[in-house]
Amino acid sequence: MNFLLDILSITGALGLFIFGMKVMSDGVQKAAGASMRRVLEAMTKSQGRAIASGFLTTAVLQSSSATTVMVVSFVNGGLLRLREAVGVIMGANIGTTVTAWVVALALGSLSIGQFTLPIIALALPFLFLKKERLRNSGEAIIGFAILFVGLQFLQEAVPNLKNQPDGIGFLVPYIDMGFLSNVIFVFVGTIVTLIVQSSSAAIALTLTLLSTGIIPVELAAAMVLGENIGTTITANIAAVIANRSGKLAARAHSIFNVIGVIWMLPLMPLFLKGLQSTFVDMFDAMEVFTGRNHDKVLIALFHTTFNLLNTLVLVGFTPLIIRVSERMVRKPQGKENFKLEFIGAGVVGTPELAILEAQREVERFARVTASLNGSLQRLLATTDQSKRNAIIDEIRLGEEVTDKFEVEVSNYLTELSREELSDSASIRIRGLMGASADLERIGDLYFRVAMNLESKQMKKVYFVPKQRQNLKNMTDLLEQAFDIMLSNLDEGTTAVNTQLAQEKEDEVNALRDQLRRKHLKDVAKGRYSIESGVFYMDTFTTLEEIADHIVSVTEGLTNAY
Repeated sequence: MNFLLDILSITGALGLFIFGMKVMSDGVQKAAGASMRRVLEAMTKSQGRAIASGFLTTAVLQSSSATTVMVVSFVNGGLLRLREAVGVIMGANIGTTVTAWVVALALGSLSIGQFTLPIIALALPFLFLKKERLRNSGEAIIGFAILFVGLQFLQEAVPNLKNQPDGIGFLVPYIDMGFLSNVIFVFVGTIVTLIVQSSSAAIALTLTLLSTGIIPVELAAAMVLGENIGTTITANIAAVIANRSGKLAARAHSIFNVIGVIWMLPLMPLFLKGLQSTFVDMFDAMEVFTGRNHDKVLIALFHTTFNLLNTLVLVGFTPLIIRVSERMVRKPQGKENFKLEFIGAGVVGTPELAILEAQREVERFARVTASLNGSLQRLLATTDQSKRNAIIDEIRLGEEVTDKFEVEVSNYLTELSREELSDSASIRIRGLMGASADLERIGDLYFRVAMNLESKQMKKVYFVPKQRQNLKNMTDLLEQAFDIMLSNLDEGTTAVNTQLAQEKEDEVNALRDQLRRKHLKDVAKGRYSIESGVFYMDTFTTLEEIADHIVSVTEGLTNAY
């Protein structure tokens, strides 16, 4: 019974630790929303920036698993190339070592319990301030304090486990088996990380076991290596529903971490001795690093040094890692069915990153919608009925795709809006929902024009060359309007050019007014039939309505970026 209570106590302490990390991560992310977006955009610049981005993102989120799941999502949708994704993953491995330092310096310190409650007391007033950034900062500070409360409970719970033979008895025979013990505890670290789904929590547990004397330094280091492997499993689970690119990113993560463990495992005893002899004088000169604290800091140093060295050793082999991962993931047979790519790969559990995924999906949505204009231009220029039927089917399929896009994106954004969001995030969600609705309406209008033209054809009503030329002129203007809209979508967080979009929409309006005046005169003079005029006027009026929705998409983007 006592053993069961000890296990529940440890589980509860880990839960409190993970909850504190989540509260801190959400608070930091909401307080630094725009900055986070700039960091993510920097990922695509170079390999070095990708590594730095992975480090910074993981240090903020305190979860390499969250970062790598995000990377899988971005590669899945084409936001990140695989080469940059591997760099982000390397940086994430380094970033997750920050937790080990926090835990190593905190465990065993008598000041933890003395300062956590005062920290919460000082941060509490921030939650009631009007300024959003200060409120979010207060939330992050409180999460940081809760994290330390979890550590304190963990430290108090583990010593009880030491006296329970049933609890750790099964590990005793494996502690003094030399190199085989190291291998076994690599697997133990992997399993612990898989169970708690947090490498940070697994490292906290490892350092707690070390500080209470349950495991020696070398086995703690072996568990850390295993945790590096365990953290890759979450990304591979997320990649199950991803496309081939997303699966490649997850496999590359596993390859990188497994190779690191393979080359470090036989060198680990010498590596630890080297670190100890190199830094022992510095440790001894600082009282906080004496006794058991010395061992914990040594493991934190091992964790950081190993991940830095692994990155330096393997960064030059990134192309080879990619080729090996490509051999592990078979190419799909035939053409993949159309589907959502960004938000279909699993929701990243942080609002800023989730909104960025939705934003990229809307950009893809816009390109699909813009392609309908080219289909309509071909329909207007074609008289062959079999070709016309194929183009109409193409437009019908495009309209169905836009319907699916709008439903899926709106549902995703609606679910996301129920989370605790910053004011700026809420505004961005509303902007994306508005843009999504406008894009779906554009798809409906193109299908309506196609059906209108097909009805004209069935009734054997025809346009004269001048009518066809005027409609071509209007679709050419729409093509330019789409180019401006897509350019604004590609701008990222830089300024969206609403003025240029509005000017192009004004040109379409002016052409619509000109065609309407000329149409009334042409009908009066009998230059084409009244029936032809009805189809003609309905067509250019609908095309002008499409231009209204195109500019509305750009206006929505001013809120989304």
